[in-house]
Amino acid sequence: MTHDVLIIGSGAAGLTAALALAETKKVLVLAKGSLTGGSTAWAQGGIAAVLDAGDTFDDHIRDTMVAGAGLNRRETVEFVIERAPRSIERLVELGVPFNQQSGDLHLTREGGHSHRRIVHVDDATGWAVQEALLNAAQANPNITMLPGRSCIDLITGRHGEKFSGEGRVWGVYALDEATGTVEKHLAKATIMAAGGAGRVYLFSTAPRGATGDGIAMAWRAGCRVSNMEMMQFHPTCLYNLDVKNFLITEAVRGEGGHLLHPETGHRYMADYDPERMELAPRDIVARANDDQIKRYGLDYVHLDISHQPPEFVKGHFPTIYDKLLGLGIDMTRQPIPVVPAQHYTCGGILTGLDARTDLPGLWAAGECTESGLHGANRLASNSLLECFVFGEAAAQDILAHWDELSDPPAIRDWDESRVTDSDEEVVIKQNWTEIRRFMWNYVGIVRTTKRLERAAHRIKLLREEVDDYYGHFRVTTDLIELRNLLQSAELIVKSALARRESRGLHFTLDYPETLPEARDTVLVP
Repeated sequence: MTHDVLIIGSGAAGLTAALALAETKKVLVLAKGSLTGGSTAWAQGGIAAVLDAGDTFDDHIRDTMVAGAGLNRRETVEFVIERAPRSIERLVELGVPFNQQSGDLHLTREGGHSHRRIVHVDDATGWAVQEALLNAAQANPNITMLPGRSCIDLITGRHGEKFSGEGRVWGVYALDEATGTVEKHLAKATIMAAGGAGRVYLFSTAPRGATGDGIAMAWRAGCRVSNMEMMQFHPTCLYNLDVKNFLITEAVRGEGGHLLHPETGHRYMADYDPERMELAPRDIVARANDDQIKRYGLDYVHLDISHQPPEFVKGHFPTIYDKLLGLGIDMTRQPIPVVPAQHYTCGGILTGLDARTDLPGLWAAGECTESGLHGANRLASNSLLECFVFGEAAAQDILAHWDELSDPPAIRDWDESRVTDSDEEVVIKQNWTEIRRFMWNYVGIVRTTKRLERAAHRIKLLREEVDDYYGHFRVTTDLIELRNLLQSAELIVKSALARRESRGLHFTLDYPETLPEARDTVLVP
């Protein structure tokens, strides 16, 4: 199938780009699983933007640079933050029902921010944003949405009927999850907006499909990736043996929540960051929580906001309150057991301010990219903002250069003549579990060179097995994800071994100091 523009991913970045393009172009949006299965719908906290009279762009820029430990690219930070208010305006125009106070948007505060600048829809902002964007996209006759498509590989010159080594991207091969057939989707321009790689870890707040698909596909096609060692761990994921991956938003601490030792009641953030306490950036708070758990042999720590009035807590966090109450925890009267968990992929496909990648015909936006905004640690509520700004930037650059884009050449169909159905699905499950476990144990919040080398050794052994399996059996979504999961793990470990310092989210006991000059870790295929 051929369209003007192909977008891989139906979250905030992909749909923002689709809506901007659809005024004049025919757009196809592919989604793995459901149209709402990405990370956007899971975002609780909100979107950061300078909207308060006492706030300034300079303050938001400084907060972002401080959180990012100087690894951010300042021009990117300025580019995004100066466009934030307009992004919020567009969302209001789309009908996102942001909380208001006395006729103005209600602003909350989160860790690392010097001002209240987080617009939100209670504690379920992402779902409200996803719903508004999806409604607008589904109502647009120029946008075609295809859920249930697991993308396998980008189509480049080597897939042409006349073989070429050219790295120009012409679209993607995708598995129709319902029929098991592989389709080729072609376009003049392709936007990668496939999200992060959070599920490479055993404990993660990311949705099930966050297996690094976009990063892995772009890497295999020839794109550079950058700063993959910078994996953000959220300090406060609910600890519950029956419920996995439920995030307790940053805003709970922003509205006065305290972190406490569960046995002594000691408010321990004073021992790690006495000035900012619970409002320190996520990397500091996550390491503090991890240290308390390991130092004292705990299963979890406590996050307590029960000292605030009950109606205040219920009004600000209705989703979390209801969820916890169903589990027997009344957050207005008792503390919440929490643990750190992987939360956000700060590195990814290297892009410029125009959202272009290294490959002609391929743009990228959102969590699968390393745009220079987040640096060594993402500032809370800058993630959705990045999606809106760079989804728009990709669309505008494509439109500005449309006359320079060629029609796709003749492309070969997917070849399944040499493969058969697998009778060893257990291999996929075993390898998936093994990757996530050793990544958590060896490449987690605190790292050492020896642990990283152990992980690298296991990745090498698994690669042979996965490549052999991939070469002999028909692709399934599980196999596609396993392949991408392993590739993402390899990129993370390579990047971590290359950085011989501790900076932001990368903390290693072998190199605890921060070097004077901040440098990106750039991997070249």
